[in-house]
Amino acid sequence: MLSVSFALCCSADTRFIMPLGVRAGLCVIQRTLTTRIKHFSFVTHRSMSSLHGTHSKIPASLLGTMAFGLRADAEKSTAMVRAYLERGHNELDSAFMYADGRSETIIGAMGLPKTVRLSTKANPWEGKTLKPESVRSQLDTSLQRLQTQCVDLFYLHAPDHNTPIQETLKACNDLYKEGKYKELGLSNYASWEVAEIYCICKHNGWVLPKVYQGMYNATTRQVETELLPCLRYYGIRFYAYNPLAGGLLTGKYQYQDQEIQPEGRFFGNSWANAYRDRYWKKSHFQGIDLVNKALEAAYGAQKPSMTSAAMRWMYHHSKLQGELGDGVIIGMSSMEQLEQNLSATEEGPLDPSVVQAFKEAWDLVAHECPNYFR
Repeated sequence: MLSVSFALCCSADTRFIMPLGVRAGLCVIQRTLTTRIKHFSFVTHRSMSSLHGTHSKIPASLLGTMAFGLRADAEKSTAMVRAYLERGHNELDSAFMYADGRSETIIGAMGLPKTVRLSTKANPWEGKTLKPESVRSQLDTSLQRLQTQCVDLFYLHAPDHNTPIQETLKACNDLYKEGKYKELGLSNYASWEVAEIYCICKHNGWVLPKVYQGMYNATTRQVETELLPCLRYYGIRFYAYNPLAGGLLTGKYQYQDQEIQPEGRFFGNSWANAYRDRYWKKSHFQGIDLVNKALEAAYGAQKPSMTSAAMRWMYHHSKLQGELGDGVIIGMSSMEQLEQNLSATEEGPLDPSVVQAFKEAWDLVAHECPNYFR
């Protein structure tokens, strides 16, 4: 699989004409990358797959702010940020598009100390593109909303397949040199695109991507096969979003709920269809039932909640590596949810039988796992 994917970097691409030097460099990398990544993947699989958890340093906890300006008003959002910071964390994840800009506006009005890391993202949706003028406009607008001259992390939110990638990356480098952000990030790109972007940036002496944000949880593990080895090869850290599968791994939903449509991530909002398409599968609910039974067998009356189990899997049994700078983006729409999620991050590893149940749940849903790339 790796040889096919990375070979695409060296083929003619109808989106743009790749400079000969970059194309040659990618072809050289192809000959070494497949062997090295396959070896790396084998080594990391052996060293990280223990059911008992082997992380020497747990991943960082980032605060997702998609709900700010939607289900959480300015007052509630500020209270949640305060609670998050009081637990010793310091990185907020936002984007140009969240709540039509209200998320960033609310964050900007909080008067946060400089020690709090801020991120934003430029996207190619809803009339936007990743052409240089749109990338610049989105970042400048986000900086104004956030009331800062520089963010710590600036992402390309998703690929724009109608814009030559060199144009986008050149614009990102210009903005970096102007001091408008400190690190470049990618989100929702395929592994071969990550390799392509890294090599183009390296060839041109442009700012290199340092962070990748992607979909990952106990029952959504597509990134493990090819993306994570690719990121390790290039020294790019990984931030996981949807650690609770949009809330499905809280255990509060039943498959038949689609008939009554309870309030939440899966119904009654602009993202509902996308999240149902992503996670609302019979096999997913069957997998959750397996994990629930394992929790009862292992812990009895003292069993942790599904939320706790799913978050503990992320921090102690996943392929995230805190020592490499990996992190988990914690989402919420209420203080109660935030407190539950943060408390779970402070708990220890799971009983091996529960970790095995999560593996069996993943085996049930793997055939219809949503793609991590767009």
